[in-house]
Amino acid sequence: MNWKSEISAARDRIAGYAQVTPVMESNIPGYPVELKLEHIQHTGSFKARGAFNTLLSSDVPAAGVVAASGGNHGAAAAYAAQTLGYPAKIFVPELAGPSKIALIRQTGADLSVVSGEYANALTAAQEHEATTGAMQIHAYDAPATVAGQGTCFAEWDVQGLQADTVLVAVGGGGLIAGALAWFGGARKVVAVEPETSCALNAALRAGEPVDVSVSGIAANALGARRIGEICFELAQGMSSVLVSDDAIAAAQLALWRAHRILVEPAGATALAALTSGAYRPEPGERVAVLVCGANIAPDPFAG
Repeated sequence: MNWKSEISAARDRIAGYAQVTPVMESNIPGYPVELKLEHIQHTGSFKARGAFNTLLSSDVPAAGVVAASGGNHGAAAAYAAQTLGYPAKIFVPELAGPSKIALIRQTGADLSVVSGEYANALTAAQEHEATTGAMQIHAYDAPATVAGQGTCFAEWDVQGLQADTVLVAVGGGGLIAGALAWFGGARKVVAVEPETSCALNAALRAGEPVDVSVSGIAANALGARRIGEICFELAQGMSSVLVSDDAIAAAQLALWRAHRILVEPAGATALAALTSGAYRPEPGERVAVLVCGANIAPDPFAG
């Protein structure tokens, strides 16, 4: 697949639907780092890009769309479906949390909350797809999803990205697959995962995708049990680091104190690799971080 052309086409396709998110420079780790603020994308995460690209490049059936999600993808799929006039059925696990569940309900989508983790929601979504004919919008392991997420990095290049190295948080792998597909080796991409939800790191060590246990403060966004096949194929030979829950929480706090940027744990996970020292740039190495999600729980402004 020619990923560059797929991502370029996706960027044209979703123009006017996805936000162009801003970039800024920060000194939080004690040295300059470029940030892209994708947490202010529609519904509070980059996921809207893949959802819009999937719907705008597909013939959507009368049964509408179905998606399984830890929360952010479900909100994005529901928002994109609502915007384009399609019915949506969303399945999320209980660990999605009240703020993400409320966000999905605000779109008017038909929402089902299932017990367990993301994998349980995916099974329910697949059963719904089989019985109704609804179109599945996969959270991460589908070409249209990956190409949509890749538009984030294509956009960043146009905005003047200077970094040699880009750090990206990983759950199921759609976002970092988009980064790898777009940059194609032109920039170093580093995967950052929580120690307790690390499907890509485990797959790279095992030489194949494997099931992992999922827990921790970022599990409702980065809690995929197994890395996506597309991501695994693109990720061969890449750098992968793990960070603790304490490091993630500290990075959240640092973003708030330095810039009044309020993000969920997943949104601070990539930065945590720098602030904790899990990733140490070489002298002169220019680094950048994708800030990916804002749906903090509990909602600080909930009544």
